[in-house]
Amino acid sequence: MCRNRSRRHCLVWSLLACAALLVAACGSSTGQVQAGSADAGLDSSHPFGGDLSTEGTPRPGGVVRYGMDREPVALDPVVPGSQEAIYAIYDPLMRVNEKREVVPYLAESMTTSDEGRTWVLKLRPAVQFHDGTPLDAQAVIFNLERQQQTVRSPGNVYARQIETMTALDDLTVQFILHEPSGSFVNAFALRSNDGTLGLMASPTAIKKWGPDYARHPVGAGPFEFVEWVPDSRIVVKKFENYWQKDKGLPYLDGVEFRPLPDTDSAYASIVNGDIDMLFCSYQTSILKASNDPELTTFYNPGNGGEFFYFNFMKAPFNDRRMREAVLAALDPKAMSATQYQGFMDPAQTPFSPDSPYYSAEAADQYPKYDPERARQLIAEYKADGGDANFMLSSANNPTRARFAEFVQAQWAAVGLDVKLDLQDLATFSSTVVQGGDFQMTTWVSGWPNPFPNLLQLLRTGGSGNYGKYSNPEVDALLLDAVNTTDDQKRIENYKEVQLIAGNDLAIGWYSRAYTGLITRNSVKGIVLDVPTGPQMWATAWLSQ
Repeated sequence: MCRNRSRRHCLVWSLLACAALLVAACGSSTGQVQAGSADAGLDSSHPFGGDLSTEGTPRPGGVVRYGMDREPVALDPVVPGSQEAIYAIYDPLMRVNEKREVVPYLAESMTTSDEGRTWVLKLRPAVQFHDGTPLDAQAVIFNLERQQQTVRSPGNVYARQIETMTALDDLTVQFILHEPSGSFVNAFALRSNDGTLGLMASPTAIKKWGPDYARHPVGAGPFEFVEWVPDSRIVVKKFENYWQKDKGLPYLDGVEFRPLPDTDSAYASIVNGDIDMLFCSYQTSILKASNDPELTTFYNPGNGGEFFYFNFMKAPFNDRRMREAVLAALDPKAMSATQYQGFMDPAQTPFSPDSPYYSAEAADQYPKYDPERARQLIAEYKADGGDANFMLSSANNPTRARFAEFVQAQWAAVGLDVKLDLQDLATFSSTVVQGGDFQMTTWVSGWPNPFPNLLQLLRTGGSGNYGKYSNPEVDALLLDAVNTTDDQKRIENYKEVQLIAGNDLAIGWYSRAYTGLITRNSVKGIVLDVPTGPQMWATAWLSQ
């Protein structure tokens, strides 16, 4: 219950409590089989990285070439940026292990003795930033004050709940919160784009570079920044004074991150050895890599998915009839055969069928393939004076372009004239989608837990609610779901959210997400947080 508390504080702290559960929806996708069988599908046997105990003795040296799916915005913890590169430069204070437990990493401990009102963070001794600045209590306070002052930071909502911060000694910080929270520690273990407070930047470097710091990052991770050549590469090198140097870490001499937004050429690059690792969010790449004996996939099917955003602020998708019409016009069998090589895992809700939150009732009510129904709805909309034709916005890479052309043809078959707006990935993400400059657009978001992604996606004003969907009943259920300490009540609330938002057609789901990491077999020592989470770079090494 939230008696005598502000609604905002109850929501924030309950969100953190929900994060503590970290219940991921794992397992093989429907209709798919593990790699190695006669009809191998997507290999999900490595959701948290490799088995370090069986990979042999790490070999020091070498530079890994890593393909990113886009040019990063920034390498600054207060700016949503490149998760791939940022975790090479910054180690998190806390992380989530393979058991989905929040555990210390760069920190030594984080505890509370009064049920969450007061927290004490203890740091490891002798940890330095790359510029020699000590990572001490004052550095932590500096970073969290910066989070509090940076409204655009995804971590701002958590940092503002701190009432006071005090350095008890050089390595100990005491936090007193506005409201008690038994899960404040979870804010230090979220993914970078979800608003983590756990990535520390050098106060010296921030003061030196000011607004240009994002292009001159200084952390305390295994690699220090060397250069950033826009649209070409980000280069980092081994940090000789790394806090785990006594263990011989990091093993690599460096990493070169390359933006490779063209999906076909990116995949060709890892096949022919131009790069060693590739982040991808496309099923075609994960499927091909799962069946290539020279490559290893690190992929876990789960919640979220591939979907359409409808812009509720613009015609024609401010009318439910048109949202239903475009979904009813799509043939999932044809989509699977032509776009997913027969291995599409269809989605009708934000949760996969093996998730405890999944609602079969919501999935059953979702529009089925019915072109006659689509034509009827379009005719009704036109009869009321609406213009049913529209523009579909999408990223301009081979995979997304082919998909856009496929759905364009499906919609043409029911009488819709759909234009395509194909943009480079950086412009598409920032200007088109995040800027709300679309009628309908494609998107992908894979995540292990309802928190914080489902709230970002469906809550009024949510940071990922780019279509501006709003339903007070959904907002109330989401609030209740994160406030309750009753697991069954939480499950029931999320199922009810699926029913209501699904009936509203808030999101146009069509497939589960296919976000993963692909490496050449020579890359060892891969350690990942929760599925789709960050990589802990210190243990990576090359066997040849």
